[in-house]
Amino acid sequence: MSAMTRREFLGNTAKSAAAAGLLSAGALELRASPLGLPIGCQTWPVREMIAKDFPGTIKQLAAAGFQTIELCSPVGYADSGFAGLAKYTPAELKKILGDAGVTCVSSHFGIDELRKDQAGRIAWAKDVGLTQMIVPTLEGPKNPTMDDVKRVADEYNKMGELANKAGIQQGLHNEGFETSMVDGKRTYDVLLGLLDPLLIKFQFQVSTISEGFDAAEYFTKYPGRFFSMHVQGWSAQTKKIMPVGQDTLDWKKIFTAAKTGGVKNYFVEMNLDMMKASVPYLRTLQV
Repeated sequence: MSAMTRREFLGNTAKSAAAAGLLSAGALELRASPLGLPIGCQTWPVREMIAKDFPGTIKQLAAAGFQTIELCSPVGYADSGFAGLAKYTPAELKKILGDAGVTCVSSHFGIDELRKDQAGRIAWAKDVGLTQMIVPTLEGPKNPTMDDVKRVADEYNKMGELANKAGIQQGLHNEGFETSMVDGKRTYDVLLGLLDPLLIKFQFQVSTISEGFDAAEYFTKYPGRFFSMHVQGWSAQTKKIMPVGQDTLDWKKIFTAAKTGGVKNYFVEMNLDMMKASVPYLRTLQV
């Protein structure tokens, strides 16, 4: 399958999801959840809603059953709907989240904003109460040489060291550059060997199964290297994103392996209807 951008991939929605009978969070009894972790969601899919009404959007996510959220930086993601977050002080952001009854310890940042002012972005993150700062990609070339990979890995290790000194765990997603090949190997695997295990943890994008990346396989192969994952359901028959639990993935296997991988939190990341439709299954999934 040809490579897709995050926007293209997450834009593939099944019409059936919109028609699915969705239960409100309040009508569901909380019986279990994978690894005992709070059910989380990424805010990227609701960026247009956030641009119009951040407090209202967070309340909607909380009402849908999400207990923790992952933000996107108002600097690095300013053009994607998150610029408005900059009008709030960190204290105001924490209050909005707290008033809605959700927690937030993680956010995505663009690698460029860290290159320009990592110290400033760390200060903002700490004031908001974050403990995890993640970049979606190191933005290396599409067809990298080993020297290219080593160069960006060295740069990110240094960023991880600065974050570590401030009490922040730096993380790396797997998109674009990370899914490329170098010298016959996946760039992602090479980076797992080059990046310092103490300074850099990884956040696995489950939807990269479309490009041959198996979550359970990576969690098992690289124990302790991960701290987070983005969750999408996937149908092997239709090759499309589906609500979690209405798809063909073995989620019990994935979450069991995630424990080995070191995963501490997870965030559902699909369109809003699919994210809502995933909550009932995640509420009852026991691992």
